[in-house]
Amino acid sequence: MLTKEEIQRLRSMREKKHREALGLFVIEGEKVVAELLAAQFPFEEVYVTPKWAKVVAALRAAVAASGGAGAKPVFKDISEEDMERVSHFPAPSGVLAVGRIVRQPLAEGELNRGLTLALDGVQDAGNVGTLLRIADWFGLDRVVLSPDCADLFNQKVINASMGSFVRMRVHTADLAAALDGVKVPVLGCDLTGDSVHGLPSLKKAVIVIGSEGRGLSAAVKERVTRFVTIPKVGLAESLNAAVAAAIVCDNLRRKS
Repeated sequence: MLTKEEIQRLRSMREKKHREALGLFVIEGEKVVAELLAAQFPFEEVYVTPKWAKVVAALRAAVAASGGAGAKPVFKDISEEDMERVSHFPAPSGVLAVGRIVRQPLAEGELNRGLTLALDGVQDAGNVGTLLRIADWFGLDRVVLSPDCADLFNQKVINASMGSFVRMRVHTADLAAALDGVKVPVLGCDLTGDSVHGLPSLKKAVIVIGSEGRGLSAAVKERVTRFVTIPKVGLAESLNAAVAAAIVCDNLRRKS
């Protein structure tokens, strides 16, 4: 049985300020926890209910198959009632895991190497997770989030990334400052830009996606070397940020 302190700690991690204070985050769901364990993500604790005995066996197997590298999570059996108390979902899952927050610093000059997807103020957590998945799909080298993007350790971001949360190098950095002195093309997605279909072959570039509501911030716009757009044929006012990023990445990869 969980103590009141444990329940309060697990529930508090729904909010970023508490995650940062504890240095921990929570992820829930059989599929995503199993994926992350199989990818050797270093969870500290995994809480499971008796109803999900098969899931527990699969999770333990995933840990055993990881080759023995790194610390192993502590598996804790809890009741379904306790899972309801700590779950972040309206319909509780059978598995909830706790991981330590580790943020990767952006090295000086790193944006000059390979392809980077940079997100400027994308605040929708589902979009941020999907954008990580897109960067993973197209084999980009890294993703950079501005500080006003949805938090990388938000559960919705991790779920929407479908495992790409582990596979992608993700940094949080002041985007305008990070773009200062970048020598590769900086492509800003903007309705007034050149057609993305006319882009040359690029193996090194930074692709910047702004929020759907406001677009690119003024400070980032100043550092863009070329604005690109996706030609519109129909009457839709705009494209979802993740859809736009996928189209731009596809054009770059088809030419490279």
